[in-house]
Amino acid sequence: MKLLYEGKAKKVYEVDRDKCLIYFKDTATAFDATKKAEVEGKGVLNNTISSIMFKLLEEKGVKTHFIERVSEREMLVWKAERFDLEVVIRNITAGSICKRLGFREGEKLRKPLVEFFYKNDHLHDPLICVEHAILLRIADKKTLRDIVKIALKVNTILKRFFKSHGLLLVDFKLEFGRLPDGALAVIDEISPDTCRLWDAKTGEKLDKDRFRFDLGDLLEGYRRVLERVQGG
Repeated sequence: MKLLYEGKAKKVYEVDRDKCLIYFKDTATAFDATKKAEVEGKGVLNNTISSIMFKLLEEKGVKTHFIERVSEREMLVWKAERFDLEVVIRNITAGSICKRLGFREGEKLRKPLVEFFYKNDHLHDPLICVEHAILLRIADKKTLRDIVKIALKVNTILKRFFKSHGLLLVDFKLEFGRLPDGALAVIDEISPDTCRLWDAKTGEKLDKDRFRFDLGDLLEGYRRVLERVQGG
């Protein structure tokens, strides 16, 4: 198969005109890849968790690129024309918003906050507004409105799901693309690499912050997330 793209955590191969295969790597990165390590088994966990999350969204009426999980590390997906946009949805303050706006970590927001970041490694994925996205020709205004609407629906679904499994969805990142049939869909992955997930009782971090800030074994956190969500 032809390798279409290799990122920090995944490889994407072309299967045919309309489908791709995503291979989940074991590489863990943080701080623009200035911190990097190989964590054996991470790709298997992220593929498994992402497959569960995509199935959940499809069941709830949210279009995704997911077709099926075909192996421990591989996921078959519809080929998508990706928007150069990272959409971050925040429910509780953590990470960059604390540095930018002076929040203390752990403050519950009155309502979910949706932020756009320009997906550009050379510019270090800067925060942008709707007008910037239009100016950069990432998407038109209607598409951006639709993206926000879908992102908030995804947030409602995931927040309820994780809460029912003893987890707080602090924030998470989504990516979007156009499928071969023209549908707007959630793509990429939904895993502890892209979601901040805290234990609802103890507040323990079970996501990539364990790697970022040396808070404990990364795989242990991811395994515990998988154990929670596998119950359905």
